[in-house]
Amino acid sequence: MTKADYYETLGVKRDASADDLKKAFRHLARKYHPDLNKGSKEAEEKFKEVNEAYQVLSDPQKKAQYDQVGHAEFEPGDTTGYRTPSYDDLFRDFGLGDIFDAFSVGSRRTRQRAGADLRYDIAITLSDAFYGTRNTVSIPHYVNCEACHGTGAEPGYLKDCPTCKGTGEIRHPQRMGTRQVMNIVQCPECGGSGKQIGKPCTTCQGKGAQQKTRRIDVTIPRGVADGQFLRIAGEGEPGENRGPPGDLYVVVHVKPHERFERQGTDLNTNAVVGLPTALLGGEITLPTLTGSAVLKIPRGTQSHTLFRLRGQGMPSMNSDNRGDLMVKVIVKIPSNLTKHQEALMKEAFIGVPL
Repeated sequence: MTKADYYETLGVKRDASADDLKKAFRHLARKYHPDLNKGSKEAEEKFKEVNEAYQVLSDPQKKAQYDQVGHAEFEPGDTTGYRTPSYDDLFRDFGLGDIFDAFSVGSRRTRQRAGADLRYDIAITLSDAFYGTRNTVSIPHYVNCEACHGTGAEPGYLKDCPTCKGTGEIRHPQRMGTRQVMNIVQCPECGGSGKQIGKPCTTCQGKGAQQKTRRIDVTIPRGVADGQFLRIAGEGEPGENRGPPGDLYVVVHVKPHERFERQGTDLNTNAVVGLPTALLGGEITLPTLTGSAVLKIPRGTQSHTLFRLRGQGMPSMNSDNRGDLMVKVIVKIPSNLTKHQEALMKEAFIGVPL
């Protein structure tokens, strides 16, 4: 089943700003959220579509990839283990958390944040795309500092924050009507970590991370198309506050081929034949990506006639099926005939309708 365009799903234009996307999502999320449409499968499915569209378009990198390849066979994200967020969770993410935090009685630390995704562009040949290939790529990225283990402090200089006493939060009792509730906010001194650095790590200058180059083996599957991308989970930047790492997206670029032009799983090529072959018929041998193939030329073939060699094209992704090789036959007309040859041609074509 073909997916709807993400922009159409949210009802926004392709040049919509981040605020426009957020407003559209909030409006549709309120309308279709399962908590407000109990038992409605239609609303549940619609909410999933809206949520998926927003998750892609709100991420600048994924949005750029979607704008380039659309719903390609390499999906822009992994929905394994997807859980529909509760109505409260949904709007806490949009800056309304203080309303819900006011009723919180448990300890809350700084929310873990996933690391940033990385993009790597790789160029391969058409033959590599046909057979599949394996490449080792070098990815510059940040990793937790080995000296301070990501704390940003010299050993022995990471202390509990004196403002929040190491909890990462400040609590203020507050009355709401006839009730007294506890308003919990992130500690402004430590940013919610509960820790303060007495002496910055001299290795990473207090950043907690170092830039290094990592070599990663990337398997390019057979049949991959130009512009498609591979998602390698967990190979992006490290997360914050022990959050999960981001992902690595390897964007594949297939180099132009000197003989074949790809169109989906089909390949297009040209074959030049002489006038005698076009007039009288015959056979020609054509190169293919796997060797060669024989094409039969019928008598009286016109120039630029298109022939199809079934099963001689590109393989489909995750399938043994192959496209076709489309051959455009171009008849070569002699341009420098001798007088004797001209006479023979005129004699041969006497009475032949042209």
